Amino acid sequence: MNQTARDKQRATPLWLWVGLRMSALAVGTVITVALGMWLYFNLVDSMSVRHMPAAVRAELATLRASSHPDQARLWQIAQQYYDIRRFQPGLENPDWLMLFILVVTAVPVIIGLGLWASRPLSSQFTAVAQAARRVSDGEFAARVQVVPHAPDELAELAMDFNDMTTRLQQFEQEVRDSSAMLAHELRTPLNAAMGRLQGMLDEVFPLEREQVRSVHRQLEQLNRLVSDLHLFSLARAGQLALEPDAFALRELIAERLEWVGPQLAQAGIEPVWPSTTRVRLYADRDRVGQVLSILIHNVLRYASSGGSLEITVSEQAGEVSITVGDRGPGVAPEQLSQMRERFWRADHSRARHSGGSGLGLAIALAISQSHGGDLVCRNRRGGGMAVEMRLPASAAAAPR
Repeated sequence: MNQTARDKQRATPLWLWVGLRMSALAVGTVITVALGMWLYFNLVDSMSVRHMPAAVRAELATLRASSHPDQARLWQIAQQYYDIRRFQPGLENPDWLMLFILVVTAVPVIIGLGLWASRPLSSQFTAVAQAARRVSDGEFAARVQVVPHAPDELAELAMDFNDMTTRLQQFEQEVRDSSAMLAHELRTPLNAAMGRLQGMLDEVFPLEREQVRSVHRQLEQLNRLVSDLHLFSLARAGQLALEPDAFALRELIAERLEWVGPQLAQAGIEPVWPSTTRVRLYADRDRVGQVLSILIHNVLRYASSGGSLEITVSEQAGEVSITVGDRGPGVAPEQLSQMRERFWRADHSRARHSGGSGLGLAIALAISQSHGGDLVCRNRRGGGMAVEMRLPASAAAAPR
């Protein structure tokens, strides 16, 4: 349900829903009893008047129609033709019996109407409670049906509950898939390192510096993977510590390109970037630089065959965009939405032998979101890919 619909629902809170129905029952009861007594009085009066002589009936009608009736004559007629007990305030007045009968008759009707009016409330609570018990038993596929005519706040609670269980189900599936992928990612370098060490112990491999370097590289890969997972977990939990400061974006881009200069030269790539940009940011410089490094290394790993690395910077519509583009093979359009998931790799354009852990874009997304921004992946017209880091306008700093 969209936000506008939920805002409309909040206009009718639960206390008002219950209060209106209970008040309607109370008012309806009073009106019903009063109407019953009015009918009863009219019936009794009609029966009394019917037993009067025609002349007395005519006289009574004239007296009642007069604006200043003869009170003494009215009282005389009442004493003669009406039950005088009806004019007494005590319990011997038969009107009290009729009032009692009306109240006793109205009670079961009120109870029935009250139960009927509260049924949507009870049904919605029951539905939520039953679904909550199923979720507590580990059944994250449980959903709550929204009961028709239920209070708006409870209907919203049911929808929020369904949103929660949907996310829990997604997280459960994600944890299951991630556990399998993590086991694979950890097992590969760990088995390689252990096999190499066992080979040296068994004298299958010579105990020399190059063999030790090979084991060290495998352990470094494990260490990077564990560090990446730790960073990703902190960001997903909203616990990633940021140290914002004002800095020139041009200097950061130049720094990160300089770090990978030898790899770019080896791949025959001459980067194109806005060396004259004056955009400044107020953000965590190291984290923004980490995103840049991830995107640049992705180009080196997966798209170096395109021979192109283009970085663009733009500031418009209340946000700053940093885009890293290439002319590599790209990915299928239906896979663009999956690229930012952890451990994701496309089968063709993102080969497993490239050495990446599949966490890069997931970490870049987490860092972007920690700054209140986003990360967008798209194919470029003419071939290649573009990954855009978007930061809110609050991250922009005025140039010096």
